[in-house]
Amino acid sequence: MTSILGRDYFPSEYPEWNAAQNWGIAILTSVIFFASVLAHELGHSVVALRNNIGVKSITLFVFGGVAQITSEPPKPKIEALIAIAGPLVSLSLGGIFLGIFFAADGKNDSIAGLAYYLGSINLMVAVFNMIPGFPLDGGRVFRAIVWAVKGNFISATKFATTAGRGVGYLFILAGIVQAFFYDNLSSGLWIAFIGWFLENAASQSYAQVAIREALKGIYVREVMSNDAPLILKRIDVQTLIDSYITYTGKRFFLIGEGEKWEGVVSLQDIRKVPREKRRETRVGDIMVPAAKVVTVKQSDELLKAIETMDTADVNQVPVLEGERVIGVLSRENIVRLLRSRAELKSAA
Repeated sequence: MTSILGRDYFPSEYPEWNAAQNWGIAILTSVIFFASVLAHELGHSVVALRNNIGVKSITLFVFGGVAQITSEPPKPKIEALIAIAGPLVSLSLGGIFLGIFFAADGKNDSIAGLAYYLGSINLMVAVFNMIPGFPLDGGRVFRAIVWAVKGNFISATKFATTAGRGVGYLFILAGIVQAFFYDNLSSGLWIAFIGWFLENAASQSYAQVAIREALKGIYVREVMSNDAPLILKRIDVQTLIDSYITYTGKRFFLIGEGEKWEGVVSLQDIRKVPREKRRETRVGDIMVPAAKVVTVKQSDELLKAIETMDTADVNQVPVLEGERVIGVLSRENIVRLLRSRAELKSAA
């Protein structure tokens, strides 16, 4: 972005500027723009958090970003409020920057040029994100409306996904027309890429919702692995590799003695130990203490457990009954369950 602004945009719009001014304003504009995109996503996040919906991460890209929430909104109204919060932030920022532009025009060209670009692009971000193509913000508002009318979240998601994919295909078609009929290859490819992104994102978003629906009503005890022996913390890392990993293929181990577990060791922890030190390094030296380990209960709903794993960014968690470990829940268990259900469904 900085390169385009400093090399092309500002020199063509403000030919009286020198190179230092072009590049200085370009860098500052880029920084403020991405801060604006972050503010857009924080708008979503704040509303989500106020409605007791966790936010795992925020990923930024040119036309906005993704605030990854840990669960779907419980009501259409909350879905709509979370979705519209981001575009409202961008719209407000666009108005503020354009106000600065009109105040500075003729007085300070640098501030005016920076403010005009930021005002315009924030308005573009607001408008683009309100396109009714799921999973864009406009698509989510559209889903909330359909959800409120039909009273069915999955049906509304499927409807919004179809609309989102349709919008994506329209962008791809527009890109092809732009590239081959108006002889503007770079612009056409860019528009087609946006269309591909929207179509792909819509399909993936629906798949995620469908998976969550398939897992409703299932509990951790139905999916967890009961084969989770405690490994003595005094054995060395090489013995753990030779005696357990090589023959069982397991990647996650509970450490302790008797019925008392003291921590866990994962394959990632083992990889951090240099090969030449694996004989002298004890498992207890590299384990994550039990107090720092995320756990779930066998009575937890599987969806709740998945949210816990997503928040902690782990692939396996110990399953407890009281203070005692009775098993391990892994993403492999969950994938295996989904695969089996899909095979049974296709055979029916």
